[in-house]
Amino acid sequence: MDVTASTPVPARLPDGDHSILLVDDDRPFVTRLGRAFEQRGFDVRTAEGVSDGIAAIRAQAPAYAVVDMRLGTGNGLEIIEALRRARPDARVVVLTGYGNIATAVTAVKLGAIDYLAKPADADEVIAALMREPGTKAEPPENPMSADRIRWEHIQRVYELCDRNVSETARRLSMHRRTLQRILAKRAPR
Repeated sequence: MDVTASTPVPARLPDGDHSILLVDDDRPFVTRLGRAFEQRGFDVRTAEGVSDGIAAIRAQAPAYAVVDMRLGTGNGLEIIEALRRARPDARVVVLTGYGNIATAVTAVKLGAIDYLAKPADADEVIAALMREPGTKAEPPENPMSADRIRWEHIQRVYELCDRNVSETARRLSMHRRTLQRILAKRAPR
C-alpha cells in the first residue's frame, strides 16, 4: 500500500492550525501515513484505539483527524463524536476497509467531511481534508470492481458473525457450501 502516491493537493497548506490526529489500529499503516503527513507540513499525533484517540482529543483537540472506522477496541464513530464536542470546526475523514452506505451516512451525520475506502494514500486524504465544503470529490481512477465489493461485504458479515460459516450463510441467504467456496478463494481485484 503506497501512502505517498501523488494526487493533486494544495502546494501549501492553508494558514492556521495544522494539527492532525491519525487513529488506526494498523501500526505500520499509521506510521507510514504519519510520516507522509509530517513531510507535507502537518503536526502529527497518532493513536491506535478509541481510548487513546479520545485521550489525545482531550489533551489537545486537533484541527484535522483521519479515523479508521473499525478499531480493535471499538468504533471510529466514538472518536468523531468526541472531536465534534471538543472542536466543532475540526475536519474529519473516515478510512475503512469495509465500506458500507449506512456507516458512511452515520459518519457524515456525526461530522465527517468524507469517507474513503482503504487503501487510501496520503495525498487522497489531504485532498479530502482540504476540499472546499460543497464540492464533489473526483471519481476514483481505479474503483473497486463489483466482485471485490461483494467479496468485501461477505468478509465483513463473516467477521461480524465471529467467523461462523453457517451463521454468515444464513444472514446472507446463501448456501453454506457456496459461502465456503467464496471464503476459500483469494480476494478479487
